[in-house]
Amino acid sequence: MAESEVDLESEMYEKHREAGEILSQVREETAERVEVGASHLEIAEYAEDRIRELGGKPAFPVNISIDEEAAHATPSIDDESTFGEEMINLDIGVHIDGWLADTAITVDLSGNPELAEAPGEALEAAIDVIEPGVETGEIGAEIEDVIDGYGFNPVVNLTGHGLGHWEQHTSPNIPNRAVSQGTELEAGDVVAIEPFATDGGGKVTEGASEEIFSLEREGSIRNRQARNALEQITEEFRTLPFATRWLETDRAEMALRRLKRNNIVHGYPVLKEDDGFLVSQKEHTIIVTEDGCEVTTA
Repeated sequence: MAESEVDLESEMYEKHREAGEILSQVREETAERVEVGASHLEIAEYAEDRIRELGGKPAFPVNISIDEEAAHATPSIDDESTFGEEMINLDIGVHIDGWLADTAITVDLSGNPELAEAPGEALEAAIDVIEPGVETGEIGAEIEDVIDGYGFNPVVNLTGHGLGHWEQHTSPNIPNRAVSQGTELEAGDVVAIEPFATDGGGKVTEGASEEIFSLEREGSIRNRQARNALEQITEEFRTLPFATRWLETDRAEMALRRLKRNNIVHGYPVLKEDDGFLVSQKEHTIIVTEDGCEVTTA
Protein backbone atom coordinates (compact mmCIF):
# COMPACT_ATOMS: atom_id res chain seq x y z
CA MET A 1 0.00 0.00 0.00
CA ALA A 2 1.38 3.39 -0.91
CA GLU A 3 1.46 5.75 2.06
CA SER A 4 -1.12 8.08 0.52
CA GLU A 5 -3.65 5.24 0.31
CA VAL A 6 -3.59 4.38 4.02
CA ASP A 7 -6.48 5.72 6.06
CA LEU A 8 -5.42 5.09 9.66
CA GLU A 9 -8.82 6.31 10.87
CA SER A 10 -10.72 3.63 8.91
CA GLU A 11 -12.97 1.15 10.69
CA MET A 12 -10.39 -1.63 10.47
CA TYR A 13 -7.78 0.40 12.39
CA GLU A 14 -10.37 1.58 14.91
CA LYS A 15 -11.18 -2.08 15.64
CA HIS A 16 -7.47 -2.89 16.03
CA ARG A 17 -7.26 0.00 18.52
CA GLU A 18 -10.36 -1.09 20.42
CA ALA A 19 -8.96 -4.63 20.69
CA GLY A 20 -5.67 -3.17 21.96
CA GLU A 21 -7.38 -1.03 24.58
CA ILE A 22 -9.33 -3.99 25.99
CA LEU A 23 -6.18 -6.10 25.92
CA SER A 24 -4.01 -3.63 27.77
CA GLN A 25 -6.54 -3.52 30.63
CA VAL A 26 -6.94 -7.31 30.75
CA ARG A 27 -3.15 -7.89 30.66
CA GLU A 28 -2.62 -5.67 33.72
CA GLU A 29 -5.57 -7.09 35.67
CA THR A 30 -4.53 -10.68 34.90
CA ALA A 31 -0.84 -10.16 35.75
CA GLU A 32 -1.86 -8.77 39.16
CA ARG A 33 -3.66 -12.05 39.94
CA VAL A 34 -0.64 -14.24 39.31
CA GLU A 35 0.84 -15.36 42.64
CA VAL A 36 2.17 -18.52 44.23
CA GLY A 37 -0.74 -20.93 44.74
CA ALA A 38 -3.09 -19.31 42.18
CA SER A 39 -4.73 -21.68 39.67
CA HIS A 40 -3.62 -21.67 36.02
CA LEU A 41 -7.14 -22.50 34.85
CA GLU A 42 -8.76 -19.77 36.95
CA ILE A 43 -6.27 -17.17 35.68
CA ALA A 44 -6.84 -18.17 32.03
CA GLU A 45 -10.62 -18.17 32.41
CA TYR A 46 -10.54 -14.86 34.30
CA ALA A 47 -8.69 -13.20 31.38
CA GLU A 48 -10.90 -14.76 28.69
CA ASP A 49 -14.10 -13.82 30.56
CA ARG A 50 -12.87 -10.24 31.14
CA ILE A 51 -12.18 -9.85 27.41
CA ARG A 52 -15.79 -10.82 26.67
CA GLU A 53 -17.16 -8.55 29.43
CA LEU A 54 -15.27 -5.58 27.94
CA GLY A 55 -16.74 -6.20 24.47
CA GLY A 56 -14.03 -8.22 22.73
CA LYS A 57 -13.41 -11.89 22.07
CA PRO A 58 -10.27 -13.91 22.81
CA ALA A 59 -8.15 -14.09 19.63
CA PHE A 60 -6.54 -17.29 20.97
CA PRO A 61 -6.49 -19.15 24.30
CA VAL A 62 -4.53 -17.39 27.05
CA ASN A 63 -0.99 -18.82 26.93
CA ILE A 64 0.49 -19.47 30.38
CA SER A 65 4.10 -20.53 29.85
CA ILE A 66 6.12 -21.62 32.87
CA ASP A 67 9.95 -21.53 33.22
CA GLU A 68 11.38 -23.21 30.08
CA GLU A 69 8.07 -23.04 28.19
CA ALA A 70 7.93 -20.26 25.58
CA ALA A 71 4.54 -20.58 23.87
CA HIS A 72 1.35 -22.59 23.21
CA ALA A 73 0.79 -23.72 26.80
CA THR A 74 -2.79 -23.28 28.02
CA PRO A 75 -4.66 -25.12 30.79
CA SER A 76 -6.70 -28.22 30.00
CA ILE A 77 -10.38 -28.44 30.97
CA ASP A 78 -9.68 -30.11 34.34
CA ASP A 79 -6.25 -28.56 34.95
CA GLU A 80 -5.30 -28.42 38.62
CA SER A 81 -1.89 -26.74 38.21
CA THR A 82 -1.01 -23.83 40.46
CA PHE A 83 1.83 -21.31 40.27
CA GLY A 84 5.03 -21.90 42.21
CA GLU A 85 8.20 -19.81 42.46
CA GLU A 86 8.49 -19.75 38.67
CA MET A 87 8.92 -17.48 35.68
CA ILE A 88 5.49 -17.02 34.11
CA ASN A 89 4.71 -15.59 30.68
CA LEU A 90 1.15 -14.53 29.92
CA ASP A 91 0.38 -14.13 26.21
CA ILE A 92 -3.13 -12.83 25.52
CA GLY A 93 -5.01 -11.84 22.35
CA VAL A 94 -8.23 -9.98 21.61
CA HIS A 95 -10.19 -9.51 18.41
CA ILE A 96 -13.05 -7.25 17.41
CA ASP A 97 -14.78 -8.73 14.34
CA GLY A 98 -11.52 -10.52 13.44
CA TRP A 99 -9.24 -7.45 13.82
CA LEU A 100 -6.57 -8.38 16.35
CA ALA A 101 -4.33 -7.23 19.15
CA ASP A 102 -1.69 -9.44 20.77
CA THR A 103 0.34 -8.77 23.94
CA ALA A 104 2.52 -10.60 26.47
CA ILE A 105 4.11 -9.94 29.84
CA THR A 106 6.43 -11.85 32.17
CA VAL A 107 5.48 -12.16 35.83
CA ASP A 108 8.60 -13.29 37.66
CA LEU A 109 8.09 -15.29 40.84
CA SER A 110 11.42 -17.10 40.34
CA GLY A 111 13.81 -14.39 41.56
CA ASN A 112 15.34 -13.57 38.15
CA PRO A 113 14.42 -9.88 37.77
CA GLU A 114 17.00 -9.09 35.07
CA LEU A 115 15.85 -11.89 32.79
CA ALA A 116 12.24 -10.73 33.27
CA GLU A 117 13.26 -7.13 32.47
CA ALA A 118 15.38 -7.77 29.35
CA PRO A 119 12.60 -8.40 26.77
CA GLY A 120 10.67 -5.32 27.94
CA GLU A 121 13.66 -3.08 27.38
CA ALA A 122 14.36 -4.80 24.04
CA LEU A 123 10.76 -4.15 23.01
CA GLU A 124 11.09 -0.43 23.83
CA ALA A 125 14.29 -0.22 21.77
CA ALA A 126 12.52 -1.92 18.85
CA ILE A 127 9.51 0.41 19.03
CA ASP A 128 11.86 3.43 19.01
CA VAL A 129 13.16 2.59 15.52
CA ILE A 130 9.86 1.65 13.87
CA GLU A 131 8.71 3.89 11.02
CA PRO A 132 7.88 3.36 7.34
CA GLY A 133 10.94 2.07 5.48
CA VAL A 134 12.65 0.43 8.45
CA GLU A 135 13.74 -3.16 7.76
CA THR A 136 12.62 -5.98 10.02
CA GLY A 137 16.28 -7.06 10.33
CA GLU A 138 17.11 -3.69 11.91
CA ILE A 139 14.34 -4.20 14.46
CA GLY A 140 15.81 -7.62 15.23
CA ALA A 141 19.27 -6.06 15.68
CA GLU A 142 17.88 -3.64 18.30
CA ILE A 143 16.25 -6.53 20.18
CA GLU A 144 19.38 -8.69 20.07
CA ASP A 145 21.59 -5.81 21.16
CA VAL A 146 19.58 -5.12 24.34
CA ILE A 147 19.18 -8.78 25.32
CA ASP A 148 22.91 -9.40 24.69
CA GLY A 149 23.66 -6.39 26.88
CA TYR A 150 21.88 -8.10 29.76
CA GLY A 151 24.04 -11.19 29.24
CA PHE A 152 21.19 -13.33 27.86
CA ASN A 153 20.27 -14.75 24.44
CA PRO A 154 17.27 -13.87 22.31
CA VAL A 155 15.19 -16.89 21.29
CA VAL A 156 16.12 -16.94 17.61
CA ASN A 157 13.50 -19.36 16.25
CA LEU A 158 10.53 -17.35 17.55
CA THR A 159 9.58 -14.11 15.83
CA GLY A 160 7.17 -11.22 15.91
CA HIS A 161 4.62 -11.22 13.10
CA GLY A 162 1.99 -9.36 11.15
CA LEU A 163 -1.65 -9.48 12.25
CA GLY A 164 -4.25 -10.06 9.55
CA HIS A 165 -8.04 -10.24 9.49
CA TRP A 166 -8.95 -13.47 11.33
CA GLU A 167 -5.25 -14.36 11.05
CA GLN A 168 -3.04 -14.35 14.11
CA HIS A 169 0.25 -14.82 12.23
CA THR A 170 0.85 -13.21 8.84
CA SER A 171 3.90 -11.71 7.17
CA PRO A 172 6.17 -9.99 7.87
CA ASN A 173 8.10 -12.06 10.40
CA ILE A 174 10.02 -9.80 12.77
CA PRO A 175 13.16 -11.56 14.00
CA ASN A 176 14.55 -11.29 17.52
CA ARG A 177 18.10 -10.93 16.17
CA ALA A 178 19.92 -9.10 13.38
CA VAL A 179 19.33 -10.59 9.92
CA SER A 180 20.60 -9.22 6.63
CA GLN A 181 17.51 -10.01 4.55
CA GLY A 182 14.53 -8.18 6.01
CA THR A 183 11.18 -6.78 4.91
CA GLU A 184 10.55 -3.03 4.81
CA LEU A 185 7.66 -1.91 7.00
CA GLU A 186 5.08 0.40 5.43
CA ALA A 187 2.57 2.84 6.90
CA GLY A 188 -0.57 0.90 7.77
CA ASP A 189 1.19 -2.35 8.69
CA VAL A 190 -0.11 -3.91 11.91
CA VAL A 191 2.55 -6.01 13.62
CA ALA A 192 3.22 -7.73 16.93
CA ILE A 193 6.78 -7.30 18.20
CA GLU A 194 7.66 -9.99 20.76
CA PRO A 195 11.18 -10.36 22.11
CA PHE A 196 11.94 -13.55 24.04
CA ALA A 197 15.04 -13.76 26.24
CA THR A 198 16.62 -16.83 27.81
CA ASP A 199 19.58 -17.78 29.97
CA GLY A 200 19.87 -20.85 27.72
CA GLY A 201 21.17 -21.27 24.17
CA GLY A 202 18.32 -19.42 22.46
CA LYS A 203 16.34 -22.10 20.64
CA VAL A 204 12.98 -23.71 21.32
CA THR A 205 11.67 -27.12 20.27
CA GLU A 206 8.25 -28.76 20.33
CA GLY A 207 7.17 -30.60 23.45
CA ALA A 208 4.64 -33.45 23.53
CA SER A 209 1.51 -31.77 24.84
CA GLU A 210 -1.11 -29.92 22.75
CA GLU A 211 -4.10 -28.00 24.09
CA ILE A 212 -4.37 -25.38 21.32
CA PHE A 213 -5.67 -26.11 17.82
CA SER A 214 -6.88 -24.28 14.73
CA LEU A 215 -8.84 -25.08 11.60
CA GLU A 216 -6.69 -26.40 8.75
CA ARG A 217 -9.40 -26.86 6.11
CA GLU A 218 -13.15 -27.31 5.74
CA GLY A 219 -14.18 -30.96 5.72
CA SER A 220 -16.95 -33.38 6.61
CA ILE A 221 -16.79 -36.04 9.28
CA ARG A 222 -19.25 -38.78 10.29
CA ASN A 223 -18.69 -38.90 14.04
CA ARG A 224 -21.35 -36.85 15.85
CA GLN A 225 -19.09 -35.27 18.50
CA ALA A 226 -16.47 -34.37 15.89
CA ARG A 227 -19.20 -32.87 13.70
CA ASN A 228 -20.52 -30.76 16.60
CA ALA A 229 -17.01 -29.57 17.42
CA LEU A 230 -16.32 -28.68 13.77
CA GLU A 231 -19.54 -26.68 13.57
CA GLN A 232 -18.55 -24.61 16.61
CA ILE A 233 -14.98 -24.16 15.32
CA THR A 234 -16.00 -22.90 11.87
CA GLU A 235 -18.74 -20.60 13.19
CA GLU A 236 -17.12 -19.21 16.32
CA PHE A 237 -13.33 -19.36 15.90
CA ARG A 238 -12.99 -19.54 12.08
CA THR A 239 -9.22 -19.63 11.43
CA LEU A 240 -8.17 -18.39 14.91
CA PRO A 241 -6.64 -20.77 17.48
CA PHE A 242 -8.91 -22.29 20.15
CA ALA A 243 -8.51 -24.45 23.28
CA THR A 244 -9.85 -27.95 23.82
CA ARG A 245 -11.64 -26.54 26.91
CA TRP A 246 -13.61 -24.09 24.71
CA LEU A 247 -15.43 -26.87 22.86
CA GLU A 248 -19.02 -27.44 23.94
CA THR A 249 -19.39 -30.98 22.61
CA ASP A 250 -19.09 -33.95 24.97
CA ARG A 251 -15.87 -35.97 24.64
CA ALA A 252 -14.10 -32.96 23.13
CA GLU A 253 -10.64 -34.58 23.25
CA MET A 254 -11.82 -37.57 21.22
CA ALA A 255 -13.58 -35.25 18.74
CA LEU A 256 -10.35 -33.29 18.26
CA ARG A 257 -8.32 -36.47 17.75
CA ARG A 258 -10.66 -37.44 14.91
CA LEU A 259 -10.54 -33.99 13.33
CA LYS A 260 -6.77 -34.00 13.56
CA ARG A 261 -6.50 -37.48 12.04
CA ASN A 262 -8.54 -36.19 9.07
CA ASN A 263 -6.26 -33.12 8.74
CA ILE A 264 -9.21 -30.81 9.43
CA VAL A 265 -7.53 -29.18 12.44
CA HIS A 266 -3.89 -28.95 13.45
CA GLY A 267 -2.40 -28.69 16.93
CA TYR A 268 0.22 -26.37 18.39
CA PRO A 269 2.64 -28.35 20.58
CA VAL A 270 4.00 -26.48 23.61
CA LEU A 271 7.36 -24.87 22.69
CA LYS A 272 10.17 -25.26 25.22
CA GLU A 273 13.71 -23.92 25.52
CA ASP A 274 16.01 -26.62 24.15
CA ASP A 275 18.14 -27.08 27.24
CA GLY A 276 15.40 -26.49 29.81
CA PHE A 277 16.49 -22.93 30.69
CA LEU A 278 14.16 -20.07 31.62
CA VAL A 279 12.37 -17.95 28.99
CA SER A 280 10.92 -14.44 29.43
CA GLN A 281 8.75 -12.49 26.97
CA LYS A 282 7.23 -9.07 26.33
CA GLU A 283 4.95 -8.18 23.41
CA HIS A 284 3.03 -5.21 22.05
CA THR A 285 0.92 -4.71 18.93
CA ILE A 286 1.76 -1.64 16.87
CA ILE A 287 0.37 0.19 13.85
CA VAL A 288 3.04 1.72 11.59
CA THR A 289 2.05 5.39 11.04
CA GLU A 290 3.27 7.94 8.47
CA ASP A 291 6.03 9.16 10.81
CA GLY A 292 6.60 6.40 13.37
CA CYS A 293 4.24 3.98 15.08
CA GLU A 294 1.34 3.72 17.51
CA VAL A 295 1.31 1.08 20.25
CA THR A 296 -2.27 -0.22 20.52
CA THR A 297 -1.61 -2.38 23.61
CA ALA A 298 0.33 0.14 25.73
